[in-house]
Amino acid sequence: MGYKALLILEKILMLLPAKARKAFFVSLAYLGYISSKKYRNIVKQNLNYAFNNSMSKSEITKITKYSFKNLMLNFLHLMELRHISLDELENKVTVVNKEAVLKVHEEGRAVIYVTSHYCAWELGGASLGAFVEPVAAVYKKMKNRIYENWLLEARAKFGNTNLEKSNVIKPLIRLIKQGKASGILIDTNINKKEGTIVEFMGKPIRQTTTPAYLARKFNAAIIPVTIRTDDEQNYTLMIFDEIVVEKTEDEKADIQKATQLQADWLTSIITKEPKFWFWLHRRWKNDNPDIYKS
Repeated sequence: MGYKALLILEKILMLLPAKARKAFFVSLAYLGYISSKKYRNIVKQNLNYAFNNSMSKSEITKITKYSFKNLMLNFLHLMELRHISLDELENKVTVVNKEAVLKVHEEGRAVIYVTSHYCAWELGGASLGAFVEPVAAVYKKMKNRIYENWLLEARAKFGNTNLEKSNVIKPLIRLIKQGKASGILIDTNINKKEGTIVEFMGKPIRQTTTPAYLARKFNAAIIPVTIRTDDEQNYTLMIFDEIVVEKTEDEKADIQKATQLQADWLTSIITKEPKFWFWLHRRWKNDNPDIYKS
């Protein structure tokens, strides 16, 4: 789809009532669910592996359907973010534990937010920038540059900026030294050069060490953040307390421990409400590809 065509579709959809607009994207999600055996299988493989084959078929089916739906809701949020006002966003999202951020800034330190593809992650990122502080979010370059431009414009609507992942360390260091915030996803598949092995959902997996390395070296604070909802209309942006990075004589051990604590945090929120995580992603494909062969 060309950029102009995408904008025309957006304009038409934004003329519709909010309920009708949501119904359109939910319908797309259902079509995706029934037509994509490949991604239905990926969700099933992920769930069986993460939960040791303990989930019933009905639970897996329910979460699989919601995974498709949640992906489309995030697309909907991107579209709506390009048009809604700050007041409208504030009526939609409540922020809890902002004090954790204020405490860090009172100490004169920058914040590195760690987050994941959980629930309304696009809405969460925008709300963090709008109501807490502007964030420079690290992203991976997309093959579809037209969609990428559209997406990045939406993410920047309320003050956030975007940092492409390639050669991102130096820009992140500059931000920290300036006391500015950055945001890093910790649940994406990475290669062996980019991280360390941690226990996530009780399983070994490679996770980025960038937040721990930067926090330790430059005295920044790692603060986890996510978002959730009960009704898909009102959302809660949840800011968690700082994950402290120790600074002993063993740098490697300090970074490993702090990275594991981030994995523990993510494991805890997914275990509590598994439907919200992005199970469509082959998170273990580099560290355990066998689970996706069947």
